[in-house]
Amino acid sequence: MSDYIIATSSTSDLPRTWLDEHCIPFIPYGYTVNGTAVEDDCREESRAAVYAGMRKGDLLTTSMINEFVYYDFLRSLLDLGKDVIFLDMSREMSASYQNCAGAAEKLRAEYPARRLYVMDTRCISGGLGTLVVNMVRRMEAGDSFDDVVRWGEENKLKIAHRFTVDDLNYLKRGGRVSNASALVGSLLNIKPVLYVPDAGTLDVVKKARGRKAALAAIRDGVLNDFSHIDCTGTEVHILHADCYDDASFLRDELKKACPELGEITISQLGVVIGAHCGPGLLTVFYLCDARRPE
Repeated sequence: MSDYIIATSSTSDLPRTWLDEHCIPFIPYGYTVNGTAVEDDCREESRAAVYAGMRKGDLLTTSMINEFVYYDFLRSLLDLGKDVIFLDMSREMSASYQNCAGAAEKLRAEYPARRLYVMDTRCISGGLGTLVVNMVRRMEAGDSFDDVVRWGEENKLKIAHRFTVDDLNYLKRGGRVSNASALVGSLLNIKPVLYVPDAGTLDVVKKARGRKAALAAIRDGVLNDFSHIDCTGTEVHILHADCYDDASFLRDELKKACPELGEITISQLGVVIGAHCGPGLLTVFYLCDARRPE
């Protein structure tokens, strides 16, 4: 048994079944549905219900995790007598990171015999999940605390994140596009293609005309990345917000183009990212050699 713990947040968008199977503690982000507070439990059925509700008009808001909640969560792990590696989403995407860092600083002073490493992952959603999965595999294989941290730091910027959204109004509400841009984009059937660069932000890198063009742009971006590496056995993770058919289409396109790929998984996207981008958000994540937005 390892002498350290890897923990994460619900925004890693990993299925609850995987988290439970590997005994990975997670801190849940909160959100509200029509004013009712809910905690993200990472269950597929909860995610599906949220997106079905959003399509019917439910209004979602999200909130950051405060320092006190992080403090209690991390302290409960340190009280087990083990060192802790904690992975949350990119500091550029949420003020929660600073709250976590503040809690960790206090705990290091209170537990001088324990190590607590909080990584700025520069990842979000399934990209964070990809990082967690790979680091947990190394922990379970017997790698040391230092070796797992080193692997994470050396490889976190090799995790590609590609997104497209179906409804610009959700991005407008989140302040990522103006009212005018959202209106014009909707009239012209513009579908933005988004990417997480090395800085850990979420940037629009292309504006496709129509959903099919956006899916094709994501496919082509993935295939361009794979043209730079031997992708034999490479795992690809597709997450979707109530658009399974599009996820299946992308999976089949990638399998057809690269039959040597490893497993291509499809699962529901977590609620926190989905609340800001809406139903129809489709994402793909995988480990490559470098981030290439285009």
